[in-house]
Amino acid sequence: MFMPFDPMYLVLVLLPGLLISGLASFMVKSAFNRYSQVRSMRGMTGAQAAQVLLDQAGIGDVRIVPAQGFLSDHYNPLTKELALSEQVYSSNSVAAIGVATHEAGHAIQHATHYLPLWVRSALVPMASIGSNLGLIVMAVGLMLSKVVVLVGAVLFGAVLLFQLVTLPVEFNASSRAKRLVVEAGIVYPEERGGIDAVLNAAALTYVAAAVSTLLTLVYYLWRAGLLGGSQDE
Repeated sequence: MFMPFDPMYLVLVLLPGLLISGLASFMVKSAFNRYSQVRSMRGMTGAQAAQVLLDQAGIGDVRIVPAQGFLSDHYNPLTKELALSEQVYSSNSVAAIGVATHEAGHAIQHATHYLPLWVRSALVPMASIGSNLGLIVMAVGLMLSKVVVLVGAVLFGAVLLFQLVTLPVEFNASSRAKRLVVEAGIVYPEERGGIDAVLNAAALTYVAAAVSTLLTLVYYLWRAGLLGGSQDE
Protein backbone atom coordinates (compact mmCIF):
# COMPACT_ATOMS: atom_id res chain seq x y z
CA MET A 1 0.00 0.00 0.00
CA PHE A 2 1.15 3.50 -0.75
CA MET A 3 -0.35 6.94 -0.71
CA PRO A 4 -0.53 8.56 -4.18
CA PHE A 5 1.01 11.99 -4.56
CA ASP A 6 -1.42 14.73 -3.60
CA PRO A 7 -1.25 17.88 -5.80
CA MET A 8 -2.39 19.89 -2.79
CA TYR A 9 0.83 18.91 -1.00
CA LEU A 10 2.71 20.54 -3.86
CA VAL A 11 0.58 23.69 -3.66
CA LEU A 12 0.28 24.05 0.11
CA VAL A 13 3.60 22.70 1.35
CA LEU A 14 6.31 21.92 -1.18
CA LEU A 15 6.25 25.03 -3.36
CA PRO A 16 5.75 27.55 -0.51
CA GLY A 17 8.47 25.81 1.52
CA LEU A 18 10.92 25.88 -1.36
CA LEU A 19 10.09 29.52 -2.07
CA ILE A 20 10.52 30.64 1.52
CA SER A 21 13.71 28.67 2.18
CA GLY A 22 15.14 29.61 -1.20
CA LEU A 23 14.51 33.30 -0.60
CA ALA A 24 16.06 33.14 2.87
CA SER A 25 19.12 31.32 1.53
CA PHE A 26 19.51 33.85 -1.27
CA MET A 27 19.33 36.77 1.16
CA VAL A 28 21.96 35.20 3.44
CA LYS A 29 24.40 34.55 0.61
CA SER A 30 23.75 37.95 -0.92
CA ALA A 31 24.35 39.84 2.34
CA PHE A 32 27.39 37.75 3.26
CA ASN A 33 28.96 38.07 -0.19
CA ARG A 34 28.38 41.81 -0.21
CA TYR A 35 29.87 42.53 3.20
CA SER A 36 32.63 39.95 2.90
CA GLN A 37 34.11 42.46 0.45
CA VAL A 38 34.04 45.24 3.06
CA ARG A 39 37.12 45.25 5.28
CA SER A 40 36.53 46.26 8.88
CA MET A 41 38.22 49.53 9.79
CA ARG A 42 40.05 48.07 12.78
CA GLY A 43 41.15 45.04 10.77
CA MET A 44 40.21 42.31 13.26
CA THR A 45 39.58 38.84 11.89
CA GLY A 46 36.50 36.83 12.76
CA ALA A 47 38.49 34.67 15.17
CA GLN A 48 40.00 37.69 16.88
CA ALA A 49 36.62 39.40 17.23
CA ALA A 50 35.08 36.29 18.78
CA GLN A 51 37.99 36.00 21.19
CA VAL A 52 37.53 39.60 22.32
CA LEU A 53 33.91 38.92 23.26
CA LEU A 54 34.82 35.72 25.08
CA ASP A 55 37.57 37.50 27.01
CA GLN A 56 35.32 40.38 27.99
CA ALA A 57 32.68 37.90 29.20
CA GLY A 58 35.31 36.15 31.33
CA ILE A 59 35.03 32.91 29.32
CA GLY A 60 38.37 31.14 29.20
CA ASP A 61 37.41 27.54 28.51
CA VAL A 62 36.06 27.92 24.96
CA ARG A 63 38.36 27.10 22.05
CA ILE A 64 38.01 28.89 18.73
CA VAL A 65 38.83 26.48 15.91
CA PRO A 66 38.66 26.58 12.10
CA ALA A 67 35.99 24.50 10.37
CA GLN A 68 35.40 23.21 6.85
CA GLY A 69 32.38 24.15 4.77
CA PHE A 70 30.73 27.36 3.61
CA LEU A 71 29.19 29.18 6.59
CA SER A 72 29.44 26.06 8.74
CA ASP A 73 30.03 28.23 11.81
CA HIS A 74 28.63 26.92 15.08
CA TYR A 75 29.15 26.67 18.82
CA ASN A 76 29.22 23.21 20.43
CA PRO A 77 28.25 23.46 24.12
CA LEU A 78 29.37 19.86 24.77
CA THR A 79 32.96 20.35 23.61
CA LYS A 80 32.98 24.11 24.24
CA GLU A 81 34.37 24.71 20.78
CA LEU A 82 33.48 27.70 18.67
CA ALA A 83 34.02 26.55 15.09
CA LEU A 84 34.42 29.19 12.41
CA SER A 85 34.36 28.48 8.68
CA GLU A 86 37.21 29.37 6.37
CA GLN A 87 35.31 32.44 5.15
CA VAL A 88 35.04 33.73 8.71
CA TYR A 89 37.99 32.52 10.80
CA SER A 90 40.81 34.48 9.16
CA SER A 91 38.83 37.13 7.30
CA ASN A 92 38.76 40.73 8.53
CA SER A 93 35.55 41.58 6.69
CA VAL A 94 32.47 43.07 8.32
CA ALA A 95 30.53 39.93 7.37
CA ALA A 96 33.07 37.63 9.03
CA ILE A 97 33.02 39.65 12.24
CA GLY A 98 29.21 39.55 12.30
CA VAL A 99 29.06 35.77 11.94
CA ALA A 100 31.91 35.12 14.40
CA THR A 101 30.51 37.35 17.11
CA HIS A 102 27.08 35.81 16.66
CA GLU A 103 28.59 32.41 17.48
CA ALA A 104 30.43 33.97 20.40
CA GLY A 105 27.01 35.14 21.52
CA HIS A 106 25.97 31.48 21.80
CA ALA A 107 29.01 30.75 23.95
CA ILE A 108 28.04 33.65 26.21
CA GLN A 109 24.49 32.30 26.40
CA HIS A 110 25.88 28.94 27.48
CA ALA A 111 28.13 30.48 30.12
CA THR A 112 25.34 32.65 31.53
CA HIS A 113 22.77 29.80 31.55
CA TYR A 114 20.46 31.47 29.05
CA LEU A 115 17.23 29.49 29.53
CA PRO A 116 16.04 29.12 25.90
CA LEU A 117 19.43 27.65 24.94
CA TRP A 118 19.12 24.97 27.60
CA VAL A 119 15.52 24.24 26.60
CA ARG A 120 16.60 23.86 22.98
CA SER A 121 19.36 21.45 23.97
CA ALA A 122 16.86 19.39 25.97
CA LEU A 123 14.55 19.21 22.95
CA VAL A 124 17.20 17.83 20.58
CA PRO A 125 16.43 14.10 21.22
CA MET A 126 12.67 14.66 20.81
CA ALA A 127 13.15 16.71 17.65
CA SER A 128 15.45 14.07 16.20
CA ILE A 129 12.88 11.33 16.78
CA GLY A 130 10.07 13.51 15.48
CA SER A 131 11.85 14.43 12.26
CA ASN A 132 12.53 10.77 11.49
CA LEU A 133 9.19 9.25 12.47
CA GLY A 134 6.66 12.06 12.46
CA LEU A 135 6.17 12.34 8.70
CA ILE A 136 6.03 8.57 8.24
CA VAL A 137 3.44 8.09 10.99
CA MET A 138 1.28 10.95 9.67
CA ALA A 139 1.43 9.63 6.10
CA VAL A 140 0.52 6.10 7.19
CA GLY A 141 -2.17 7.53 9.44
CA LEU A 142 -3.97 9.03 6.43
CA MET A 143 -4.58 5.45 5.28
CA LEU A 144 -5.52 4.16 8.72
CA SER A 145 -7.12 6.58 11.16
CA LYS A 146 -7.11 10.10 12.54
CA VAL A 147 -5.68 8.81 15.80
CA VAL A 148 -2.53 7.61 14.03
CA VAL A 149 -2.23 10.98 12.29
CA LEU A 150 -2.48 12.69 15.68
CA VAL A 151 0.30 10.50 17.06
CA GLY A 152 2.47 11.45 14.09
CA ALA A 153 1.54 15.11 14.54
CA VAL A 154 2.68 15.02 18.17
CA LEU A 155 5.98 13.47 17.11
CA PHE A 156 6.47 15.95 14.28
CA GLY A 157 5.30 18.77 16.52
CA ALA A 158 8.50 18.29 18.54
CA VAL A 159 10.40 19.50 15.48
CA LEU A 160 8.28 22.63 15.29
CA LEU A 161 8.68 23.23 19.03
CA PHE A 162 12.45 22.90 18.68
CA GLN A 163 12.47 25.39 15.81
CA LEU A 164 10.28 27.85 17.70
CA VAL A 165 12.59 27.74 20.73
CA THR A 166 15.52 28.19 18.36
CA LEU A 167 14.19 31.57 17.23
CA PRO A 168 14.78 33.48 20.50
CA VAL A 169 18.14 31.70 20.88
CA GLU A 170 19.31 32.92 17.49
CA PHE A 171 17.76 36.38 17.78
CA ASN A 172 19.35 36.88 21.19
CA ALA A 173 22.78 35.79 19.97
CA SER A 174 22.53 38.26 17.09
CA SER A 175 21.30 41.02 19.38
CA ARG A 176 24.26 40.45 21.69
CA ALA A 177 26.68 40.50 18.77
CA LYS A 178 25.27 43.71 17.28
CA ARG A 179 25.57 45.52 20.60
CA LEU A 180 28.87 44.10 21.82
CA VAL A 181 30.88 44.59 18.63
CA VAL A 182 30.51 48.34 19.06
CA GLU A 183 30.82 48.39 22.86
CA ALA A 184 33.99 46.28 22.68
CA GLY A 185 35.50 48.51 20.00
CA ILE A 186 35.66 45.70 17.44
CA VAL A 187 33.96 47.86 14.81
CA TYR A 188 32.96 51.49 14.55
CA PRO A 189 29.26 52.42 14.92
CA GLU A 190 29.00 53.23 11.21
CA GLU A 191 29.93 49.62 10.41
CA ARG A 192 26.97 48.24 12.33
CA GLY A 193 24.78 48.43 9.24
CA GLY A 194 26.71 45.68 7.48
CA ILE A 195 26.71 43.41 10.52
CA ASP A 196 22.98 43.97 11.00
CA ALA A 197 22.31 43.09 7.36
CA VAL A 198 24.22 39.80 7.57
CA LEU A 199 22.73 38.68 10.87
CA ASN A 200 19.18 39.74 10.01
CA ALA A 201 19.36 37.73 6.79
CA ALA A 202 20.71 34.71 8.66
CA ALA A 203 17.82 34.94 11.14
CA LEU A 204 15.36 34.55 8.27
CA THR A 205 16.62 31.02 7.59
CA TYR A 206 15.37 29.92 11.02
CA VAL A 207 12.02 31.60 10.45
CA ALA A 208 11.76 29.89 7.05
CA ALA A 209 12.46 26.48 8.59
CA ALA A 210 9.76 26.94 11.21
CA VAL A 211 7.21 28.10 8.63
CA SER A 212 7.95 25.11 6.37
CA THR A 213 7.50 22.71 9.28
CA LEU A 214 4.25 24.41 10.28
CA LEU A 215 2.90 24.14 6.73
CA THR A 216 3.68 20.42 6.68
CA LEU A 217 1.99 19.83 10.02
CA VAL A 218 -1.11 21.81 9.04
CA TYR A 219 -1.35 19.94 5.72
CA TYR A 220 -1.48 16.49 7.33
CA LEU A 221 -3.97 17.60 9.96
CA TRP A 222 -6.13 19.09 7.22
CA ARG A 223 -5.92 15.96 5.05
CA ALA A 224 -6.96 13.86 8.02
CA GLY A 225 -10.04 16.04 8.51
CA LEU A 226 -8.78 17.44 11.77
CA LEU A 227 -8.65 21.04 10.50
CA GLY A 228 -11.76 21.15 8.34
CA GLY A 229 -10.52 18.83 5.62
CA SER A 230 -11.54 15.25 4.94
CA GLN A 231 -9.76 12.01 4.17
CA ASP A 232 -12.36 11.47 1.47
CA GLU A 233 -11.67 14.77 -0.28
